Amino acid sequence: MSDENKHNLIYFESTSMKELFDNMEEWQETNQKRLLSTNIQKDKGKFCCIALSNPTEVVICGGIAPNQAKVSTNGLWVVKLN
Repeated sequence: MSDENKHNLIYFESTSMKELFDNMEEWQETNQKRLLSTNIQKDKGKFCCIALSNPTEVVICGGIAPNQAKVSTNGLWVVKLN
C-alpha cells in the first residue's frame, strides 16, 4: 500500500465559511479525491473542519469483471484470474 492511502484524516481552518469552502474545494481539485464526511465547528473565532477523504483503495464494483469482487446477500464473491 502506498503512503498516499494510509491516512485519510484532513484538517482545514479559516477565518470565514467562504474561505473554508474555498480551501476545501481547492484541496479536492488538487488531490482529485472526494471528502467522505466533514464536521465543521467554530473554535477560537475560526471555522475548523475535520474531514475524512475517500481513500483510493476503496473501489465500487458494478459486478463481476476481471479483477473485481461482487458483494451480494449471500456474501462476498472474489474470482482470482491466473
